[in-house]
Amino acid sequence: MTQAQPKKLSIVIPAYNESRTIHQILNRIRDVSLANDLEKEVVIVDDCSTDDTYQTLEAYQKENRDLIIKLFKHQENQGKGAALHTGIKEATGELLVIQDADLEYDPQEYNLLLRPILNGQADVVYGSRFIGGNPHRILFFWHSIGNQFLTFLSNAFTNLNLTDMETCYKMFRTSIVQDLQLREKRFGFEPEVTAKISRIKGVRIYEVGISYYGRTYAEGKKIGWRDGFRAIYCILKYNIWKRN
Repeated sequence: MTQAQPKKLSIVIPAYNESRTIHQILNRIRDVSLANDLEKEVVIVDDCSTDDTYQTLEAYQKENRDLIIKLFKHQENQGKGAALHTGIKEATGELLVIQDADLEYDPQEYNLLLRPILNGQADVVYGSRFIGGNPHRILFFWHSIGNQFLTFLSNAFTNLNLTDMETCYKMFRTSIVQDLQLREKRFGFEPEVTAKISRIKGVRIYEVGISYYGRTYAEGKKIGWRDGFRAIYCILKYNIWKRN
């Protein structure tokens, strides 16, 4: 059955203590011209930041009425996954993309992810930091090894051939991701959503190369080795022990 052409892209942003850069990423989103003249809806969930992230967002919302921004705030810190759950639930666009609040990923590349969906070829598109000829900041060797291992382990269970399961840039037909029963509240979101997406009958998953402007820990990077072990646990959990 032919699906109607999407009219709106929901951009879901989990935010925690990102007051220093959040306005910059919103400026970049505002300046993007989407293919097929898609409308943009930005859904931001502040996960009980301890800095002035929420106040910064309120001020930005008032000053930029031309950009549709839906702003939510958790009353206690629950984790990135929980913020994504809230954002996904509140999204109203036919398509949805996940965007981090920092400057590691470039919103100008939304159109790369959109192309396979708008062409009627894909239902889900992952943006891979490890393929293509776009710029990639050179940072941590062991992070790259860990990422490759997690992707390999995930692929072994899902029978997908992704090159970057842990990427932030994942674009979905919104109805697909809203129908999933997602449970992981912190950094287990990536392996959980990948495991559950892979089991949808007939789902078409594509991957495109994107650029990556990674941060150092001094610049605010939050993920660490404990998150890697949690990801391994989640790969096993959602592919073996809790497949529903």
